[in-house]
Amino acid sequence: MIKAVVFDFDGLILDTETNEFKAYQDVYRHHGAELTLDVWSGVIGTDMLSVFDPYGHLEKLTGKPVDRDLFSRMRRERFQKRMELEQLRPGVVSTLEQAKRLGLSIGLASSSYREWVVGYLTQYGILDFFSCIRTRDYVEKVKPDPALYVQAVECLGVKPDEAIAFEDSANGALAAHRAGLHCVIVPNAVTEGLAFGEHRKRLSTMEGLHLQALIAELSS
Repeated sequence: MIKAVVFDFDGLILDTETNEFKAYQDVYRHHGAELTLDVWSGVIGTDMLSVFDPYGHLEKLTGKPVDRDLFSRMRRERFQKRMELEQLRPGVVSTLEQAKRLGLSIGLASSSYREWVVGYLTQYGILDFFSCIRTRDYVEKVKPDPALYVQAVECLGVKPDEAIAFEDSANGALAAHRAGLHCVIVPNAVTEGLAFGEHRKRLSTMEGLHLQALIAELSS
């Protein structure tokens, strides 16, 4: 019996991921280089610095040293400008409202820092939906390690197989699967063409999602 839903954040609730990738691409192009999705794909949903050095990669492509402070400032400015136009992904609020009406516990598991996640949830007025938030501040390893999801379901007081995880990235889906949750993937503009491992269902969007019917399907 499904008793809880656990949402990822970046790229799933709010598409920071596409904007981050494009901001990095903009800075690479400013330096006369191209950052490809093939290179970037392993970064999505996990701790970037543990798997990818954006400065070193750019230096390798251009054969020139990179001013890291300038690079970081340019990327941040471009990202913030893009995010000024960003809205919650379609269907997010409706799905949260349905989960609340159905009496489900609602949690969040993110590889980002708590301050980042809570700041955006507050900005978009949806913080109060979540009774439990687990971020990288709580674990030694982020996704694809299952620790975030393990902690989230423990916090919600349910067993892993009593929860649905909504994810947009391969690293996140792998973490949810390893933790034993029913994983539903909702890829974004950056992740839609990437290969995913084990998951129960794929949605192109949460817009129009009938949560009770999804629960019945996953429970059968």
